[in-house]
Amino acid sequence: MSAPARPPARSGAASAIGWVLTIGLNVVAPILTYNTLTEDHGWSEFSALLLSSAWPVLDTAVMVAWRRKVDEFALVTLVFLVITAVVSLVGAHTARALLVKDSCVTGLFGLLCLATLLAPRPLMFYFGRKFATDGTPASTAWWNGMWEFEGFRSTMRTMTLVWGVAYVTEALVRIGLAYVLPTKTMVTLSPVMIYGVLGVLGVWTAWFGKRRAAEGARRQAEADAAAAAAAAAA
Repeated sequence: MSAPARPPARSGAASAIGWVLTIGLNVVAPILTYNTLTEDHGWSEFSALLLSSAWPVLDTAVMVAWRRKVDEFALVTLVFLVITAVVSLVGAHTARALLVKDSCVTGLFGLLCLATLLAPRPLMFYFGRKFATDGTPASTAWWNGMWEFEGFRSTMRTMTLVWGVAYVTEALVRIGLAYVLPTKTMVTLSPVMIYGVLGVLGVWTAWFGKRRAAEGARRQAEADAAAAAAAAAA
Protein backbone atom coordinates (compact mmCIF):
# COMPACT_ATOMS: atom_id res chain seq x y z
CA MET A 1 0.00 0.00 0.00
CA SER A 2 1.30 3.46 -0.86
CA ALA A 3 2.37 5.92 1.78
CA PRO A 4 -0.21 8.31 3.23
CA ALA A 5 -0.49 11.53 1.27
CA ARG A 6 0.82 14.65 2.92
CA PRO A 7 -1.85 16.96 4.32
CA PRO A 8 -2.68 19.95 2.11
CA ALA A 9 -1.55 23.40 3.19
CA ARG A 10 -3.90 24.76 5.80
CA SER A 11 -5.92 27.86 5.05
CA GLY A 12 -5.18 30.24 7.89
CA ALA A 13 -8.29 32.35 7.32
CA ALA A 14 -10.64 29.38 6.98
CA SER A 15 -9.12 27.70 10.03
CA ALA A 16 -9.38 30.84 12.16
CA ILE A 17 -13.00 31.51 11.17
CA GLY A 18 -13.92 27.89 11.78
CA TRP A 19 -12.36 27.87 15.24
CA VAL A 20 -13.95 31.18 16.25
CA LEU A 21 -17.35 29.82 15.25
CA THR A 22 -16.75 26.45 16.92
CA ILE A 23 -15.49 27.78 20.25
CA GLY A 24 -17.88 30.72 20.29
CA LEU A 25 -21.06 28.81 19.46
CA ASN A 26 -20.26 25.48 21.13
CA VAL A 27 -18.45 26.56 24.30
CA VAL A 28 -18.59 30.28 25.11
CA ALA A 29 -22.16 31.10 24.09
CA PRO A 30 -23.80 28.09 25.84
CA ILE A 31 -21.89 28.77 29.09
CA LEU A 32 -22.72 32.49 29.08
CA THR A 33 -26.34 31.81 28.23
CA TYR A 34 -26.71 29.18 30.96
CA ASN A 35 -25.01 31.30 33.65
CA THR A 36 -26.93 34.44 32.73
CA LEU A 37 -30.32 32.73 32.72
CA THR A 38 -29.80 30.78 35.95
CA GLU A 39 -27.93 33.39 38.00
CA ASP A 40 -29.43 36.67 36.77
CA HIS A 41 -32.91 35.71 35.63
CA GLY A 42 -33.82 32.79 37.89
CA TRP A 43 -34.39 30.24 35.14
CA SER A 44 -34.38 26.54 36.02
CA GLU A 45 -31.34 24.47 35.07
CA PHE A 46 -33.37 22.50 32.56
CA SER A 47 -34.82 25.56 30.82
CA ALA A 48 -31.42 27.27 30.70
CA LEU A 49 -29.76 24.16 29.27
CA LEU A 50 -32.51 23.78 26.71
CA LEU A 51 -32.06 27.33 25.44
CA SER A 52 -28.27 26.98 25.56
CA SER A 53 -28.54 24.05 23.15
CA ALA A 54 -29.72 26.44 20.45
CA TRP A 55 -26.15 27.66 19.94
CA PRO A 56 -24.70 24.32 18.73
CA VAL A 57 -27.75 23.99 16.49
CA LEU A 58 -26.89 27.38 15.01
CA ASP A 59 -23.27 26.29 14.56
CA THR A 60 -24.40 23.19 12.69
CA ALA A 61 -26.64 25.30 10.45
CA VAL A 62 -23.79 27.72 9.72
CA MET A 63 -21.41 24.88 8.84
CA VAL A 64 -23.97 23.25 6.57
CA ALA A 65 -24.57 26.55 4.76
CA TRP A 66 -20.86 27.44 4.58
CA ARG A 67 -19.18 24.11 3.87
CA ARG A 68 -22.12 21.98 2.75
CA LYS A 69 -21.52 19.39 5.46
CA VAL A 70 -22.64 18.54 8.98
CA ASP A 71 -20.08 19.34 11.68
CA GLU A 72 -19.79 16.34 14.01
CA PHE A 73 -18.20 18.42 16.78
CA ALA A 74 -21.32 20.59 17.02
CA LEU A 75 -23.55 17.53 16.96
CA VAL A 76 -21.65 15.93 19.85
CA THR A 77 -21.88 19.19 21.82
CA LEU A 78 -25.62 19.26 21.18
CA VAL A 79 -25.96 15.64 22.34
CA PHE A 80 -24.07 16.56 25.53
CA LEU A 81 -26.45 19.41 26.26
CA VAL A 82 -29.47 17.20 25.66
CA ILE A 83 -28.05 14.48 27.93
CA THR A 84 -27.30 17.06 30.63
CA ALA A 85 -30.82 18.45 30.40
CA VAL A 86 -32.37 14.99 30.65
CA VAL A 87 -30.12 13.94 33.54
CA SER A 88 -30.95 17.15 35.44
CA LEU A 89 -34.63 16.14 35.48
CA VAL A 90 -34.04 12.69 36.96
CA GLY A 91 -34.19 11.99 40.70
CA ALA A 92 -33.62 14.35 43.61
CA HIS A 93 -32.29 17.88 43.32
CA THR A 94 -30.02 18.04 46.34
CA ALA A 95 -26.47 19.35 46.06
CA ARG A 96 -25.05 15.82 46.22
CA ALA A 97 -27.51 14.60 43.59
CA LEU A 98 -26.47 17.40 41.25
CA LEU A 99 -22.82 16.40 41.68
CA VAL A 100 -23.66 12.79 40.90
CA LYS A 101 -25.67 13.84 37.84
CA ASP A 102 -22.74 15.94 36.64
CA SER A 103 -20.53 12.86 36.88
CA CYS A 104 -23.08 10.82 34.94
CA VAL A 105 -22.74 13.17 31.96
CA THR A 106 -19.00 12.59 31.57
CA GLY A 107 -19.58 8.90 32.20
CA LEU A 108 -22.11 8.80 29.38
CA PHE A 109 -19.57 10.47 27.11
CA GLY A 110 -17.11 7.71 27.98
CA LEU A 111 -19.73 5.09 27.16
CA LEU A 112 -20.44 6.90 23.87
CA CYS A 113 -16.74 6.65 22.97
CA LEU A 114 -16.73 2.93 23.72
CA ALA A 115 -19.97 2.35 21.82
CA THR A 116 -18.55 3.97 18.66
CA LEU A 117 -15.82 1.32 18.58
CA LEU A 118 -18.56 -0.87 17.12
CA ALA A 119 -19.38 1.74 14.45
CA PRO A 120 -17.66 1.96 11.05
CA ARG A 121 -15.50 4.81 12.40
CA PRO A 122 -14.89 5.64 16.08
CA LEU A 123 -15.64 8.99 17.68
CA MET A 124 -12.02 10.17 17.79
CA PHE A 125 -11.87 9.98 13.99
CA TYR A 126 -14.39 12.82 13.82
CA PHE A 127 -12.81 14.76 16.68
CA GLY A 128 -9.42 14.33 15.02
CA ARG A 129 -10.76 15.66 11.74
CA LYS A 130 -12.03 18.73 13.56
CA PHE A 131 -8.68 19.46 15.20
CA ALA A 132 -6.27 18.27 12.48
CA THR A 133 -7.84 20.03 9.50
CA ASP A 134 -9.04 23.51 8.68
CA GLY A 135 -12.40 22.24 7.45
CA THR A 136 -11.76 22.96 3.77
CA PRO A 137 -12.75 20.27 1.23
CA ALA A 138 -9.09 19.45 0.45
CA SER A 139 -8.06 18.92 4.08
CA THR A 140 -11.26 17.01 4.88
CA ALA A 141 -10.73 14.72 1.88
CA TRP A 142 -7.13 14.11 2.99
CA TRP A 143 -8.25 13.13 6.51
CA ASN A 144 -11.02 10.87 5.21
CA GLY A 145 -8.54 9.21 2.84
CA MET A 146 -6.24 8.34 5.74
CA TRP A 147 -8.80 5.78 6.89
CA GLU A 148 -7.58 3.32 4.25
CA PHE A 149 -4.34 2.85 6.20
CA GLU A 150 -4.41 0.19 8.93
CA GLY A 151 -2.07 2.12 11.20
CA PHE A 152 -4.34 5.17 11.10
CA ARG A 153 -7.43 3.08 11.85
CA SER A 154 -5.65 1.44 14.78
CA THR A 155 -4.60 4.83 16.13
CA MET A 156 -8.13 6.24 16.01
CA ARG A 157 -9.58 3.17 17.71
CA THR A 158 -6.91 3.16 20.43
CA MET A 159 -7.50 6.85 21.14
CA THR A 160 -11.25 6.30 21.35
CA LEU A 161 -10.78 3.35 23.70
CA VAL A 162 -8.50 5.32 26.03
CA TRP A 163 -10.84 8.33 26.13
CA GLY A 164 -13.82 6.07 26.81
CA VAL A 165 -12.17 4.13 29.63
CA ALA A 166 -10.72 7.32 31.14
CA TYR A 167 -14.05 9.13 31.31
CA VAL A 168 -16.00 6.15 32.58
CA THR A 169 -13.37 5.71 35.31
CA GLU A 170 -13.37 9.44 36.11
CA ALA A 171 -17.16 9.45 36.44
CA LEU A 172 -17.19 6.43 38.76
CA VAL A 173 -14.48 7.95 40.97
CA ARG A 174 -16.32 11.28 41.19
CA ILE A 175 -19.60 9.57 42.05
CA GLY A 176 -17.85 7.65 44.83
CA LEU A 177 -16.18 10.78 46.18
CA ALA A 178 -19.50 12.64 46.15
CA TYR A 179 -20.73 10.24 48.85
CA VAL A 180 -17.50 10.33 50.87
CA LEU A 181 -16.32 13.94 50.81
CA PRO A 182 -18.21 17.03 51.99
CA THR A 183 -20.28 18.74 49.30
CA LYS A 184 -18.26 21.94 49.66
CA THR A 185 -15.07 20.01 48.89
CA MET A 186 -16.61 18.28 45.87
CA VAL A 187 -17.88 21.55 44.40
CA THR A 188 -14.22 22.57 44.10
CA LEU A 189 -12.77 19.15 43.30
CA SER A 190 -15.30 18.12 40.64
CA PRO A 191 -14.35 20.69 37.95
CA VAL A 192 -10.65 20.15 38.74
CA MET A 193 -11.11 16.45 37.98
CA ILE A 194 -13.10 17.12 34.80
CA TYR A 195 -10.60 19.51 33.29
CA GLY A 196 -7.62 17.67 34.74
CA VAL A 197 -8.62 14.46 32.96
CA LEU A 198 -9.32 16.45 29.79
CA GLY A 199 -5.88 18.06 29.95
CA VAL A 200 -4.09 14.75 30.53
CA LEU A 201 -6.01 13.12 27.69
CA GLY A 202 -5.23 16.04 25.40
CA VAL A 203 -1.49 15.81 26.10
CA TRP A 204 -1.51 12.02 25.74
CA THR A 205 -3.46 12.18 22.48
CA ALA A 206 -1.00 14.65 20.95
CA TRP A 207 1.96 12.52 22.08
CA PHE A 208 0.42 9.25 20.94
CA GLY A 209 -0.57 10.67 17.57
CA LYS A 210 2.95 11.96 16.90
CA ARG A 211 4.46 8.66 18.04
CA ARG A 212 2.26 6.60 15.74
CA ALA A 213 2.92 8.98 12.85
CA ALA A 214 6.67 8.65 13.40
CA GLU A 215 6.38 4.85 13.53
CA GLY A 216 4.42 4.86 10.29
CA ALA A 217 7.01 7.08 8.59
CA ARG A 218 9.81 4.80 9.78
CA ARG A 219 8.08 1.66 8.50
CA GLN A 220 7.42 3.33 5.16
CA ALA A 221 11.06 4.40 4.87
CA GLU A 222 12.18 0.83 5.60
CA ALA A 223 9.77 -0.52 2.99
CA ASP A 224 10.97 1.99 0.41
CA ALA A 225 14.59 1.11 1.15
CA ALA A 226 13.86 -2.60 0.82
CA ALA A 227 12.05 -2.02 -2.48
CA ALA A 228 14.96 0.06 -3.79
CA ALA A 229 17.45 -2.64 -2.78
CA ALA A 230 15.36 -5.31 -4.47
CA ALA A 231 15.15 -3.25 -7.64
CA ALA A 232 18.90 -2.66 -7.64
CA ALA A 233 19.60 -6.38 -7.16
CA ALA A 234 17.32 -7.26 -10.05
